[in-house]
Amino acid sequence: MDSEHWRAVVTAAQAGDRRALDELVAGWLPLVYNIVGRALNGHADVDDVVQETMLRAVGNLGSLRDPDSFRSWLVAIAMRQIRDRARRKTPDRLEEAPASDFADLTVLRLQLEGQRREVAEAVRWLDDEDRQLLSLWWLEVAGELTRRELAAAVGITRQHAAVRVQRMKERLETSRGIVRALDGACPGLRELTGRWDGRPDSVWRKRLARHIRGCGYCGGTRETVVPAERLLAGIALVPLPVGFTLSLAFGGKTAVAATSAGWSAKLLGALTKPAVAVTAGATIVAGGAYVVTQPPDAPPPRAAIAPTATATSEPPRTSAPPAPTPRSSPSATKKTDPYGTVVDAVDRAPDPDTPPAALPRRPESGITSTGGPKAVMQHRGDRVTLTGRGYVLVRWQISPGSRPGALVMPSWTGLKGRLFHVASGGSRRMDDPLPGAPNGYATGMGGPGIGYAVLPPGTQQMWQNEYFYLDGTVTLTQNERGCDYGLTVFPTNRDAVVEDIGQGPPQGAIRYGLVRDTGTDRAPVPQYVTREAPADPATVPQRSRV
Repeated sequence: MDSEHWRAVVTAAQAGDRRALDELVAGWLPLVYNIVGRALNGHADVDDVVQETMLRAVGNLGSLRDPDSFRSWLVAIAMRQIRDRARRKTPDRLEEAPASDFADLTVLRLQLEGQRREVAEAVRWLDDEDRQLLSLWWLEVAGELTRRELAAAVGITRQHAAVRVQRMKERLETSRGIVRALDGACPGLRELTGRWDGRPDSVWRKRLARHIRGCGYCGGTRETVVPAERLLAGIALVPLPVGFTLSLAFGGKTAVAATSAGWSAKLLGALTKPAVAVTAGATIVAGGAYVVTQPPDAPPPRAAIAPTATATSEPPRTSAPPAPTPRSSPSATKKTDPYGTVVDAVDRAPDPDTPPAALPRRPESGITSTGGPKAVMQHRGDRVTLTGRGYVLVRWQISPGSRPGALVMPSWTGLKGRLFHVASGGSRRMDDPLPGAPNGYATGMGGPGIGYAVLPPGTQQMWQNEYFYLDGTVTLTQNERGCDYGLTVFPTNRDAVVEDIGQGPPQGAIRYGLVRDTGTDRAPVPQYVTREAPADPATVPQRSRV
């Protein structure tokens, strides 16, 4: 940011310029949001800590002697609020899950892919202190902070900061290895994580790191691992969510006291007036809430909904599933097959060196998931409901070494709208030979030393990654009964699908992916799908008309 410009803005705000104060709050709020959001990994307290930080900064702006030090002063306030929040945590709140996982927000809002995505997701595995330090170091390597500001915010010398950053980076690299391994298909890792609830913590970080160090399958990598600082350099700040609310509430302050503390007249007037637009893409609403939306030239919020993957028990209204179009119903089509009569059939694996066909482009507005951005379904009866319009990845992990036998397929129930099977990827089919496979495995389906997972007759052989397109709402249920298996469900997007299926033998994969989408309502649908909601989802027929 232009230091001369912000020096002038800070000086003007201290002198009582209310427009300058509005610009100061709107201009520096994204930095505070990124620091707090990453340090707390999107915990429900993020909004409160951001609000308290900005409230204290505005209330104490007059005490700042050097306008040039505003950024380091503001960052130090944010870090104090983060540490105060940690000290205030009560035992009943220690196990609270993030309201909106910041690692996933980083990936989705910045459209990160490959190793940049890997670094963002690895943050989940860090302890609180490391995550707090990384929230500053991330911004340092991205050019938003200096090392001097980082050290000052933490309250240590630059030399001590260098030591702590190095140790944090080592644990971050360990966490990157865990993310990479969990994205793979190591049968031994599948068995190890059989009792894991899917929530990263330091105990499981150590267990998984030990496994990776001793496992030839997990320890290998198909590409050179780029240092984290090179990946993070130049990454922009995660933008504020549409409708992010910053409530600069007065608490016990009177209007006179608030004015003397430097509060903007627009904030004061908002207490009794309906919402009014102000500069810098901000909106003041009744009750003293400062709502940052998007730049003035951006489209209105309803047209700017970005793909999201937040856990929710009730889908937000903006993501409500569109009703099926009349032409997709059986009664509206007579000469061609209606939607739902074309299902996957048993096929042969394509030649490994055959690149996939082009994936048709379908509209995307994002998928919400009751299982959050990464639903791990390890046991019979686990389920996730998906709502919206966009792409979904279902990743398979099969463990006949734990329990071989007949595999009872997962099923899709309660479908409203349309659901297509659009592509298969993950660099291999589950029946492909595994180079250097451990523990008696020959393929992902098992081996002579441990037994095999056996599919029902006529069932399509799954690939490690199966991609679906949803326009509506549906529930996916894990029906494990015979062979042991697990599913991980991720809302995703078309670009990620194309990148995955385009990885082939030249990049170290076993085979290229496969496109199944025809771009029409005659594209394949999952074999085990129904619009009904049976008491036992495992009873869904293999070939259902939907």
